[in-house]
Amino acid sequence: GRLLRGKNDLIKGRLPVHIAIIPDGNGRWAQRRGLPRNVGHREGANTFRRVAKACSNMGIKYLTLYAFSTENWKRPKSEVDSLMDLLMESIKKADSELGESNIRIRVIGDIGKLSPELQSEIKRVVMATRENTGMTVVFALNYGGRDEIVQAVKKVIRDVGLGTLTLEDLNEKTFSERLFTAGIPDPDLIIRTSGEKRVSNFLLWQMAYSEFWYTDVFWPDFKEQHLMEAIRVYQKRKRRFGGI
Repeated sequence: GRLLRGKNDLIKGRLPVHIAIIPDGNGRWAQRRGLPRNVGHREGANTFRRVAKACSNMGIKYLTLYAFSTENWKRPKSEVDSLMDLLMESIKKADSELGESNIRIRVIGDIGKLSPELQSEIKRVVMATRENTGMTVVFALNYGGRDEIVQAVKKVIRDVGLGTLTLEDLNEKTFSERLFTAGIPDPDLIIRTSGEKRVSNFLLWQMAYSEFWYTDVFWPDFKEQHLMEAIRVYQKRKRRFGGI
């Protein structure tokens, strides 16, 4: 394939279509510097903006960020409150900061449990960018993989009851269409920072054949060179999808 100029040895024709990120280590990054955890989250938001621009410039089609999980509510109230403030700020600025690069924004998760202000801001940003044709940025907010599957099962039962779906028509494709991620291809590459090596209830259905790349680097320290390294490793792997 043709090499990306200035990106050393990346093969243009073999870029992942969809990269998903579990951005771990904001709190520990801050604590190691004697700073409050919310400073780490703020720094992590800056990292995401840089990574999103780099992915967009490279021609990545989808980028998903695990921004707030269904389990994150268990954190101390002060941390949850500051995370919510930061999410509000980030979503508010998302269409001006990311939208100008022709980026489309989508949100997956059970957003009904978020504050009414945040919900209306999410709806506004999704509507404002829906016609954009560049990279799609997907924010997973109050997202849990098991919750997503349960919600999809409920939709299946409802649709069978309504007669809009028959059991014979239920297959992987029609089930996928009832997930939060309907219309989004499964992630090719999942990146997790800060040395943790677990899935944490993220995209459980969608990651059936994803490649994983882990780094010990805390998310606020994650740079474009780490992104390149992850893609380079991804391009060297042979994806068999269960075949030979």
